[in-house]
Amino acid sequence: MQPHLIDAFQRYGLPVRINADNGPPWGSTRQAEHGLTPLTVWLVRLGIRISHSAPRHPQTNGKIERFHRSLKDEVLAGRSFTDLPQAQAAFERWRRTYNHERPHDALGLDTPARRYAVSPRRYPDKLPAIEYPQGYTVIFGSWNSQARFKGRRLTVPKALFRLPIGVRPDSLEDGCFDLYFCHHRFMRVDLRTPSTTP
Repeated sequence: MQPHLIDAFQRYGLPVRINADNGPPWGSTRQAEHGLTPLTVWLVRLGIRISHSAPRHPQTNGKIERFHRSLKDEVLAGRSFTDLPQAQAAFERWRRTYNHERPHDALGLDTPARRYAVSPRRYPDKLPAIEYPQGYTVIFGSWNSQARFKGRRLTVPKALFRLPIGVRPDSLEDGCFDLYFCHHRFMRVDLRTPSTTP
């Protein structure tokens, strides 16, 4: 997955946000804030915001679902193809129509090609350093998915092994802290209770 994303980012620039589903390699609904995986850690380090669709609610990704419906109705619609080149030719014809010729209601009857622009955020040669603002405490994830903070052992994503985690106190609630990896909040700790909450 990552090599394909690198190719796309080098060609089109970095997106502001990626909205993903709830399975590998994007994360898991069983972990706080859907967890962090090696892939999402890399994306967060690139400054990309990660969000997840609601489980079993495809309408969260309505644009994609609408795109799939158009593809199914206009290209697949009961057709069968003799081979992959024939299928690819049909997809290419439809892509030209979809992006360059047909107006879209959601775009004020403009075409996607007329609205599209390459992202001004370029893919960097190397990942930026991980830094946290003043007022954060920095802790590190260990090999066993643990981190220690104020005498408490916290379970953190495995993908944060040896990486710095920023802990920010809640300005409105004493004893409450938010844990961040770069800009991504992934956990909340309430030292007034014996457990942690997402």
